[in-house]
Amino acid sequence: MQKPIIEIVDKIDTAVVYDELSDAASGGICVFVGTVRDFTNKEAVVSLEFESYKTMALSEMRKIADQASSKWPLNKVVIRHAVGLKKVQEAVVVVGVSAAHRTECFEACKFLIDTLKETVPIWKKEVFKNKTVWVSAHP
Repeated sequence: MQKPIIEIVDKIDTAVVYDELSDAASGGICVFVGTVRDFTNKEAVVSLEFESYKTMALSEMRKIADQASSKWPLNKVVIRHAVGLKKVQEAVVVVGVSAAHRTECFEACKFLIDTLKETVPIWKKEVFKNKTVWVSAHP
């Protein structure tokens, strides 16, 4: 596997992910993009604000990429999470892999996002019309 792309950024550009994952040896590319939705628990969302412990978050994201590459024969991995204020429909996280076959792509991509949500120290503030609530971004 080539060196994974692991980043905490201010803004996610989903248009670049395909090129980052493209590889002549890969017959499949799988990408998951998480975005801000407009309702949570029947309340209208105005925005979300993300914070992270960047050093630890990047370290945990690298561990996840390493775990995935030890479980599946991956060619490339991208894990990128945004921080700061995000509006409805804005991308906040993208994970992706490329591999020779689709099965590995789907399984590894699901593993990346599920494990990121469980282990990476990122928090979000949910901003509603009448209140704000700090929660783990990935319960």
